[in-house]
Amino acid sequence: MKEHFHIRPQRKISVAQLVNNLLITPQSPLKNTRLAIVVALAGLSAILLCSCGTTGMHALPAYEPPLAKSDFQRVRTTAYTHTESDHLQFTNHNALGGELQAAGPPIHRAENTRLPLEIEGDYRVASYTLAPQPFSMNDDEPKPTVRKATRAITTTTTTTIRTVKGVRGKRVVVKARAQPPKIGSAAADWSRWPVGTTFRLLSTGQIYRVDDYGWALAGRNTIDLYMATQADMNAWGAREEPIQILKWGDSEESLRFLERHQDYKHIRRMVLELQGKEEAAAQLQ
Repeated sequence: MKEHFHIRPQRKISVAQLVNNLLITPQSPLKNTRLAIVVALAGLSAILLCSCGTTGMHALPAYEPPLAKSDFQRVRTTAYTHTESDHLQFTNHNALGGELQAAGPPIHRAENTRLPLEIEGDYRVASYTLAPQPFSMNDDEPKPTVRKATRAITTTTTTTIRTVKGVRGKRVVVKARAQPPKIGSAAADWSRWPVGTTFRLLSTGQIYRVDDYGWALAGRNTIDLYMATQADMNAWGAREEPIQILKWGDSEESLRFLERHQDYKHIRRMVLELQGKEEAAAQLQ
């Protein structure tokens, strides 16, 4: 669960001005005093209410040193959804203004591979080993054709849907048109996982892309995964997950975007770290 930077600006309330306005109006001294006290108390309450929940009164989370930048990492993951109370006003949109996306269903057979992954558009390949070939002592028996692995310039990650149909009493497997995997939205500290960073959960094979961030994630080695429903969010909970980075995002693009909003402390912390000022980022509270 994360908190966003979109917070209404504080409204300045001048209690003295309200009291002076009342004192200008001719009234009895006793009534004047009572009204002044009531207005002063109301003004003080309004100031306290306006201050609650703002970035100025909210302490940043404890700073953690960044993880080593590697294509394989083990990170703390949490989950969030757009129906949480602190996200309702932003509906189902991320920090970039686009719609939050839930990842496709788990694959459950993703492998931890260090083979180079090529990209076509916004998709990446999840590599899998070839199925075991049948063994035979008969040299005359036709051998299955084995295609040699070659490094392709572009490849595509697809999910093939297989259905079984009965044709004249025989079972026939029909392959539907392959579909690219659905990439889910993730929120993180953009100084550690820049916007656009695409990664794969090795435990499920699901792919996510960083397009969001939050207050509780600044200076933390945590990635928040977007879930479509509250039930999915609760089911995920908090987990230590091994991930494979398929594509690193652009740090300069992240910095340009965040610099426009660094009046907020959590964004300022990310900006400082992107600028290489880790000590200053750690000291920011």
